[in-house]
Amino acid sequence: MARPREFDEDSAVAKASTVFWHAGYNATSTRDLGEALALSPSSLYRTFGDKRQLFIRALDHYRTHESTDGCERLRAAKPTVDHLIENLTALALGQDALAEEPVGCFAVNTAAELGGADPEVSSRTEAAFELTRTGLRDLLNRMRDSGQIPNSADPESLTDILFTLIVGWRLRVRAGHRPMEIQESIGRAVAALI
Repeated sequence: MARPREFDEDSAVAKASTVFWHAGYNATSTRDLGEALALSPSSLYRTFGDKRQLFIRALDHYRTHESTDGCERLRAAKPTVDHLIENLTALALGQDALAEEPVGCFAVNTAAELGGADPEVSSRTEAAFELTRTGLRDLLNRMRDSGQIPNSADPESLTDILFTLIVGWRLRVRAGHRPMEIQESIGRAVAALI
């Protein structure tokens, strides 16, 4: 009797995350997922339920890995303007700095594509966004405490403004704007705000 093939669900969810990230929810077919995960449609449904349930798991995977890493990077950054710009650039460009076909941010792409129509999806994108805001808030508070920004600066307001700009920069990346344009925009934004 043949032994069943080993199957790593976490690895499959990571692969599905990449497929959804590149194509979006609506443009990703069950066939696309089956090919990427090397699963038949029946195995895909048996393992994950349906495309939407796999998408939810892919968003959770993204938050656990990409968003958490971004938050930790901000929390570990030195509280200087240069490190703020460096981290904003990393957040804005992500993996797309050298990519021929930029994909942007999975959470931003999802929010742009699906909006608030699905509360379960919205809660996932908002959780990913909150990790970014948490890391920014932490860095800006440390910058104020170390005198890098004035004591009168409000880290909460700056977090809100910079987060909104990050979302915009990520959409610009997805739209194919050159990394140099994004970097220049980040420099101008920080100079105007701080």
